[in-house]
Amino acid sequence: MYETHKGENYLEKYVIHGGNRLRGEVAISGAKNAAVAILPATILAKGPCLIENIPNISDVSIMIKILSEIGAKIRVINKNTYEIDTSRISIPEIPYDMARHMRASSYFLGALLGRFHRSKVSLPGGCDFGVRPIDQHLKCFAAMGATSTVESGMIALTAEKLTGAHIYFDVVTVGGTINALLAAVLAEGQTIIENAAKEPHIVDLANFLNSMGADIMGAGTDVIKIRGVKELHSTSYSIIPDQIEAGTYMVAAAVTRGDVLIKNVIPKHLESITSKLKKIGVTVMEFDDSIRVIGDRPYRKDNVKTMPHPGFPTDMQPQICVLLCLSDGTSIVTEGVWDNRFKYVEELTRMGAQISVEGRIAIIEGQGHLIAAPVKATDLRAGAALIIAALAAEGVSEIEDIRHVERGYDNIEGKLRALGADIRKISKPDNPLQQVL
Repeated sequence: MYETHKGENYLEKYVIHGGNRLRGEVAISGAKNAAVAILPATILAKGPCLIENIPNISDVSIMIKILSEIGAKIRVINKNTYEIDTSRISIPEIPYDMARHMRASSYFLGALLGRFHRSKVSLPGGCDFGVRPIDQHLKCFAAMGATSTVESGMIALTAEKLTGAHIYFDVVTVGGTINALLAAVLAEGQTIIENAAKEPHIVDLANFLNSMGADIMGAGTDVIKIRGVKELHSTSYSIIPDQIEAGTYMVAAAVTRGDVLIKNVIPKHLESITSKLKKIGVTVMEFDDSIRVIGDRPYRKDNVKTMPHPGFPTDMQPQICVLLCLSDGTSIVTEGVWDNRFKYVEELTRMGAQISVEGRIAIIEGQGHLIAAPVKATDLRAGAALIIAALAAEGVSEIEDIRHVERGYDNIEGKLRALGADIRKISKPDNPLQQVL
């Protein structure tokens, strides 16, 4: 939602005419999940950091605003490249209203604690698909010597000094692993993280920190070792491509029976998605830094269970469900990461999908087709799934609450239109009777 100069509230939505086959090439942007970890990590550097391949998404915009608000000097080189100088930051506190809507705002806890030995950040927000405790984050901070308090929705950390520690996570936690890395790189001595997350963006953060002079080994495995250093210096760094954005376009090509070359990817990061699509019956060809996807129904049923990397990613669960709705037979999708990630199913049923949900399990009766309907994005990846469904559906679909989608997809409307999709973003007054099509 946004306001005009007269104060009238407007909403934005996507209008999609389904049925067009996607054809052509699409370039994948920098990884959202890497960017929102690397940007807070610049707080640990003594000098300016030049970061390239930053995705142009709303979550990144919020991160940049937060850094600027607390005293960082931001120089925009172009829409995907920023120079960030955090040397003038003096207050280790993030404004409540700026941080409370983002899950990744919790990464400022580790970064500020690592530099100032104290930090204060709001409890994390983000997409609403289950409880997201940060007990594992606080556990690692405590192991390194920090004490924590929670007051008025803010978490405050303080430590006389940070010392290396042996940290074992009770569950695999991406956020906890990121915060442990951020806090440990300047701590005294060695930190060992066991049962660490292994996602590509964990490796990217570790590589970024190492480029500044950190001593991190084992990122990408379940045991990471960090030897604390006295300071970190300036660096130039390019963020990895976004595996989830790539996977989303892979599924979009499949459901529209398209032929799309997806460029600027790391095929190894996509192995779990690629193998699942091939099993369902999609043609996928891998090259050095690109993947070609050719869709040609009928597709086969399959069972999917989301798991931490290198398993099938939870952030691709809604998208793969759309493909299974268009496949023959009964498929079962089990959500192995979050408690409540099937809120979007009600929206898909408006489009003719036959899905029943029992706890963390969705049973999908493949229909072979979907029909257009007005729907609403319930979170980031659910919004992407509804766009995919609308591309394949017969008729005109309208998708509301697209602010969720813009949190994580760089110019998805323009990229899809370049592939032949009939998609428009329109603004309408809050009053639906005043809508202008």
